[in-house]
Amino acid sequence: MIYKTLFGAAMLGLAGSVCAAPVLISPEWGAEACQAWNADAVLTQKLVESGWVKNDAGRGFKVIQFYREDCGDKPTAELRIALQGNLAHCVSGGKAETQALASGADYVMSAETDSWVEMGRGDYGPMRAMISGSLGFDGPMGEAMGNMKPFESFLLLVGKVPADTQQCPDQPGKLSASAP
Repeated sequence: MIYKTLFGAAMLGLAGSVCAAPVLISPEWGAEACQAWNADAVLTQKLVESGWVKNDAGRGFKVIQFYREDCGDKPTAELRIALQGNLAHCVSGGKAETQALASGADYVMSAETDSWVEMGRGDYGPMRAMISGSLGFDGPMGEAMGNMKPFESFLLLVGKVPADTQQCPDQPGKLSASAP
């Protein structure tokens, strides 16, 4: 009986670690965000209708990189978006690895952890986030402004992907400055 109890406790501990939410804006979170992107009709459809997804610098995909400012100053996650069939499909999500971003096609976004959480909840949208300075943004501004509804859906995506906001990506054990 004691062996069953110990085995059961060990399995619960393992399940807890396997099922734990990934750290916000980590490569693991990026992989889950990619799946969430593909489940969002606004992102997959509206970005085709507007022509956004076709502006890919001739590479066949666009890059969106992001990071949490209170955890560092370099992108820690990346999504690659490509036209597949008639959808703007996330073809990969994970570690920020694209070195040469195309300034007229790609994006880098940053915010404090608290701001990412607020935008993900829908407390405010992309326009307010950029004007207030809550969202750092580098990329084709006109293109982004012409796609406000998808941009808003992207920010809400942050709230749809479960995440650990207490730890910093790529820095195990380091608490974010926003952590209690």
